[in-house]
Amino acid sequence: MCVVGVVCAATAWGQVAPPPAGTGADRGEKQTIMTKKQAKELFDSVDQIMTFVSADSGLAGVPHVKRRLVSRDEVNRYLIKNFNEDESAKRLQRSEIVLKKFGLLAPDFELKPFLLSLLTEQIAGYYDEKTKTVNLLNWIEPDEQKPVLAHELTHAVQDQKVNLERWSTDGLHGVSKTVGEDNARVSVDELETARQAVAEGQAMLVFIDWSLKDTGKTLAESPDVWEKTKDSIADTSGSPVMERAPLLLQRSLEFPYVDGLAFEHALSIQPAGKQVAFSGVLDHPPGSSFEVMHPQAYLKHVPVPVLRMPDVHALLDAEYEPYDLGVMGELDVEIMSSLFGGPEIAKALAPEWNGGVYYAGQRRSATAAEKTTPGSLGVFYYSRWRDAEAATGFAKIYEAELGRKYGRLKERKADEVDSRELVFSSNEGDVLISRSGDSLFVSEGFPLETARKLRESAADAQGSGPVRLALVPRHELMFGLAEGLGELGLMKGSLKATASAP
Repeated sequence: MCVVGVVCAATAWGQVAPPPAGTGADRGEKQTIMTKKQAKELFDSVDQIMTFVSADSGLAGVPHVKRRLVSRDEVNRYLIKNFNEDESAKRLQRSEIVLKKFGLLAPDFELKPFLLSLLTEQIAGYYDEKTKTVNLLNWIEPDEQKPVLAHELTHAVQDQKVNLERWSTDGLHGVSKTVGEDNARVSVDELETARQAVAEGQAMLVFIDWSLKDTGKTLAESPDVWEKTKDSIADTSGSPVMERAPLLLQRSLEFPYVDGLAFEHALSIQPAGKQVAFSGVLDHPPGSSFEVMHPQAYLKHVPVPVLRMPDVHALLDAEYEPYDLGVMGELDVEIMSSLFGGPEIAKALAPEWNGGVYYAGQRRSATAAEKTTPGSLGVFYYSRWRDAEAATGFAKIYEAELGRKYGRLKERKADEVDSRELVFSSNEGDVLISRSGDSLFVSEGFPLETARKLRESAADAQGSGPVRLALVPRHELMFGLAEGLGELGLMKGSLKATASAP
C-alpha cells in the first residue's frame, strides 16, 4: 500500500491527462463526435507540438509518435481492462481494508467503483507506454485537446529517454514472507510515488509553457504566473466526483500534479534550469515523497529518514498471514494529520516526521467473509519524530480518532504499565499506543502482549539504544507510500488554473 501509495496503484496504466476545463467532458453535456476534418487537424498538430515539447524540455523529440482517435466506449473499456489486470491495481484492491483499518477510508466506502467513475469523468487523452501511442478523444474539439497534447507528448519524450514502464515501477510483486523481503520492499516503497510526481510534474511544466508560448516566456521566467498557478492548481471545482472524494484520495491523486509541478518548477529556476529539471532528474530521480515535497533537500542530497522493518515472522506467522507492509512517508503523515486533526495541525506536524513503517497481518482463522473486512487484520505503525513533543502531538490526534473507528472502545488503565502507554479494548481487538521519547508505536488488532513484543522488536531493529534512526543517502534507498497514482491525470483544476493564468 504504503498508505497513500496503494491508491496511487490504481492508475499506473499509461500517462493520462484530464479534460480541459469548460469542455463538454466535464459539464456532462451530450458529446459531438469529431469530424474527419477535425481529426486530421488534430493529428497534423502532433508533430508541431512535439517540436515545442522537445525544445521546451531539452529532451530529444520522438520522430513520429503513433496517434489514435478513440471513442468514449473504447476509453472506458481500456480503463476497466487495465484496472482489472494491472499488478498495482490488484494491490490496491487487496489493500483497501488496510486503508480502512487506519481510518483513512470509511468502512462502507467502495474504492474500485469510485476510482473508475473518477477516471471516466476525468480522462482527456492518454499516452500508452506499452504501445507507444498517444490516444486522443473523438468527442473533444481539436483546440481543446492541443494543450493536453503538450502534456501527453512530454510523456512520449520521457519514455524515449528512460522507458517509463520500467522506470516508474519498483518491480515487486506479491507479499513478502521474510524480513529480508520486507526490508527490500520498504527500501523502494515510495519509488513509484516519487517518479510519477517527476513524470507528471514535467508534463505539467510543459503544458503551462505551451499555454504561455504566445507571451514568449516560460513559467520559470514568469514569477507572477507561478504565484497565480500555485494558489489555484489544486482547485477541484468542476469535478463532481473529485469534490466528494475522501481526503486521502483527493490529496493522493493531486500529489503528482501539484507537488510534482512545484518540485519541477523549483528545479527549473536553478542556474542550470531545464537541464536539471528534465534530463537531470530523469537520470537521478527522487525516491520519496519527502524529497518531492522539499526540492531543496533533493538538490542538496539531504539524507532521507529510513526505519527498518523488524523480523515479525517468527512472532506472527503462525496465526497471521503476511498481508501488507511499507513506509508511511511525510505525505502519509500530512494526510493522516489533516484528516484526524485538521489542516493547521497537519501543517505543523507533517514536517516533524522523521521516518515510519507499518505492517499488516491477516488472521488465518478469519472466515472468507471476515477477510473482506478490517476486523480480520492486525496492524502496527512505528514512527520517529523530530522531538518528543511532535511524537506526543501525533499520538494525541491518533488517539482521538479511535472512537470514530471502533465500536465498544474502552480504555483499560489497569493494563497500562506506565504513563507512556494507552491500552484500549475495541470491537476489533486490543489497541496499544505507546510513546518513548521521539518514537511512537501503535498496534491495532493484535493481542496486547503480542503488541508489546512487536514494539520492542521494532525498536531493536533500528540499532542499539531505545531507537536509532537509520539515515541512508538518497541514491541508495528509495521508498514510501506509493504504487503510483500519478498516472491518473485528474488535475482538472490545475489545467483550468494554468490555462487561464496568462
